Amino acid sequence: MGTVRKRIQELIEQRPRTAIELSQLAGIKEKEVYKHLPHVEKTVKAKGKRLRTTPYQCRGCGFVFKDRKHFHPPSRCPLCKDERISEAVFEIG
Repeated sequence: MGTVRKRIQELIEQRPRTAIELSQLAGIKEKEVYKHLPHVEKTVKAKGKRLRTTPYQCRGCGFVFKDRKHFHPPSRCPLCKDERISEAVFEIG
């Protein structure tokens, strides 16, 4: 099967996935997925590909976290302070 990072990479290459889906399929905690994603990003970049992220979005006001540099989800919206944030979707392309 390989390493956890290799497994995460393979799962994302199959189709776009959220961190929750990755954690369930790889058998690790969701927080661990976020720790592995920067390393997966470097690996795919070395292969000439890119790890793309569909940005997080506030479900209250629709604010899009488009310039976010971290993979971890935001705790709340900076505009309306709502904590209902949609999941980001990760894909390799």
